[in-house]
Amino acid sequence: MDYTILQNYWWLIMSVLGALLVFMLFVQGGQSMLFHYTDESRNLLTHSLGRKWELTFTTLVTFGGAFFASFPLFYSTSFGGAYWLWMLILLSFVIQAISYEYRAKQGNVYGHNFYDVLLLINGIVGPILLGVAVATMFFGAEFTVTKTNILNVDSSAISTWGPLHGLEAIACWKNLLFGLMVLFLARVLASLYFINNIDDEDVRNSQRRMLDWNGGIFVFLFLATAAVLLCSPGVQVDADGNAQWVNYRYLINFLQMWWFLIIFLVGVVMVLWGIGKTLLKPDYRCGIWFGGLGTVLVVLALFGVLGYNNTAYYPSLLDVQSSLTIRNSSSSEFTLTAMSIVSILVPFVLAYIAYCWYAMDRKKLTRDEISENSH
Repeated sequence: MDYTILQNYWWLIMSVLGALLVFMLFVQGGQSMLFHYTDESRNLLTHSLGRKWELTFTTLVTFGGAFFASFPLFYSTSFGGAYWLWMLILLSFVIQAISYEYRAKQGNVYGHNFYDVLLLINGIVGPILLGVAVATMFFGAEFTVTKTNILNVDSSAISTWGPLHGLEAIACWKNLLFGLMVLFLARVLASLYFINNIDDEDVRNSQRRMLDWNGGIFVFLFLATAAVLLCSPGVQVDADGNAQWVNYRYLINFLQMWWFLIIFLVGVVMVLWGIGKTLLKPDYRCGIWFGGLGTVLVVLALFGVLGYNNTAYYPSLLDVQSSLTIRNSSSSEFTLTAMSIVSILVPFVLAYIAYCWYAMDRKKLTRDEISENSH
């Protein structure tokens, strides 16, 4: 494979990891609904989520690590420059890990409610801020990149940010709209997951009621986000590396790369099918698989129109020439080649994860299991 194909290949890998991460955010969505229940039912929900939360955390770390290895300039620019935004995201996931570890331990002096509040914070803040961070890849961020600074002993930082270092992204209404859409998608997927995973009629009935109004809010936010995204400008980079803003860039990419449009529409239909059939058929419990796979396809298509077709996947609002593309921000050809060899193991890892998921969910969770297992 030549250098260009390697860059395209690794953007595809990053797209798959990003899509899986968005799907796994159903754990956060479930945590955001814990206080709708009494203590006994809340224990049932947290026990169910406790089987999967580490997969979400691992996917997030893998996503960040793969970005560092394949597109290091993005990693240094975003993670190193917008560090207040990423530190808030990391903090929300750290308190999640602490909560699952200590919530049910003997000698817990803070009580269940304290750790449930921490889970609630992660369940709301995590998806919103991750959505805001991803939205900056579409709508742009306030940074500049000067690669020659690496030779400057006095100021070797390649990227430069404003004084808020990423917090300004939270004040952008487009980014917040994207973040809220991700939150309610996570809540929808959580309801579908609980209905499939928990063998308790009261929980299923209450989750169907939540799915009804959460699904309605999500559809509204999704349509609004899609309209804003398709009408927004993007940065196009020509063969000589000159960047310029182009109106309706993402809509143009969907039309020119029609296969991503098909993937996007198929994913949307699958998500709506999973929601609709679960609401219309009380005994239907497999909506999470349609909703989950549909989510992966939609996010995969969005990352496709974001990075391919000579489009900058990280536009700069301060200096358009500083915008990052998969061409000007990737690792060397040797590094991408070496990692591509290692990536052959990815299907085996995914197969192992799928088997572990099957093994954990082979028997549906009941209240009796909660009373027998205190952890």
